[in-house]
Amino acid sequence: MGWACALYAGLVGHWEKRNRNEIGRYDPLRLDRALLESLLARHGSAAVGARRDRLDEALTCLSEPDEDRATLDEFAASGIEGPEDLVRLFAERFYFGCEADDRLAAVACDPRWHPLGARLRPIFGSDVGHWDVPDATGVLPEAWELVEHGLLDRSAFRDLVFGNAVALWAGVNPDFFHGTAIESATGALR
Repeated sequence: MGWACALYAGLVGHWEKRNRNEIGRYDPLRLDRALLESLLARHGSAAVGARRDRLDEALTCLSEPDEDRATLDEFAASGIEGPEDLVRLFAERFYFGCEADDRLAAVACDPRWHPLGARLRPIFGSDVGHWDVPDATGVLPEAWELVEHGLLDRSAFRDLVFGNAVALWAGVNPDFFHGTAIESATGALR
């Protein structure tokens, strides 16, 4: 879940500065070289002043001189036209697994932590087979600690351990749970 939260926030942050309409603001070709050189001469230390002839070398970190200008729009191939598209993908279409002791499931469910108020969809994935689970009966109670500590409410916990998985599987195949022991419980969510 931590990865999903960081990825979502990072992509929104990249969009804000690197979308096709904003990326030009950072174009090194727009740099006022004369102004920069005068500022370096006026305010730079002696060590900086001694290296003013290496300004081109220092500025290469801002761009790749041989970069194809047609590829500057990093979002072009994705079809993302705005940050709302990222919310739609991350909050409506993507699901992310987490283990019982993953406290970041609570962060994923809390829109206050995410750009544009997104609420991500964690899916409880038991780590029963892992070496660090000595007692399989403790896995679900460990996840319930998120509620006991006030990090998740009951509704968000239900989504974590049940609702999000139903939305994922029944969203792809409405009959996925047909004939199973939980069919009637999933019907209310579809």
